[in-house]
Amino acid sequence: MATNFDFLKKVDKNLFEIVSEAEKLYRDEYFDQCMGQTRKFGENVCKKVLGKNRTMETTFDDMLATLKDYSTGRVEEQEFITDLYFLKKHGNSAVHSSSVKKDGIEALECIKRAFEIAINYCVYYKGKSQDILKLQYDTELMLTGTKNKSLAERYTQAKEQMEMPKKSTPKTSTQKSRKTDVKKSTKPHKKIKKQSSVMVCKSNKKTFSLYWIIVGITCLISLGTILTLIILLHIK
Repeated sequence: MATNFDFLKKVDKNLFEIVSEAEKLYRDEYFDQCMGQTRKFGENVCKKVLGKNRTMETTFDDMLATLKDYSTGRVEEQEFITDLYFLKKHGNSAVHSSSVKKDGIEALECIKRAFEIAINYCVYYKGKSQDILKLQYDTELMLTGTKNKSLAERYTQAKEQMEMPKKSTPKTSTQKSRKTDVKKSTKPHKKIKKQSSVMVCKSNKKTFSLYWIIVGITCLISLGTILTLIILLHIK
């Protein structure tokens, strides 16, 4: 599994194994043990930095005091020593505590301080490439073993997802059969309606013609009756 301290593996395998164990303890939620492990890492780094300058120092406190005496006052050295003191303080508190605190935030801060110490150790005490200074601690990598994507990578992925054509949802067999049933039931209904309207129109036309024929015949009969009466009156 990838870790944030892979750059340290080629420089000092022993230190890498110590601090990578701290990340494992954090993932398993052993926060007190994690802080104790980072303290162990800091103490071992301090020993290696002192090297031949270490004489009678036996405790972490003594080694830090000597390291501080040899400091030239550079910002990098001051930050390095401050981070070592931080790991010593919180590591001692976790190891000697009478109860389990399970402080994940404090433990994570210890790991991040160990990360900065490892970078300073590699660049300023081992003379490795200053490209290591650009590294930043990736919490997601520590928790999942997968490197967190950069902003550019996340933007590209989001853009690709937005440009993907939306696939139309295929019609289910139930929808298809329902549509077919509707078509079947609709077509005969329309035909019947059309035929009935034609029939009504035809019947109306026949009724209209028959009516005028009857009216005409009635008029002729009436006219004939009137003429007959007139003729009879003249004869008398």
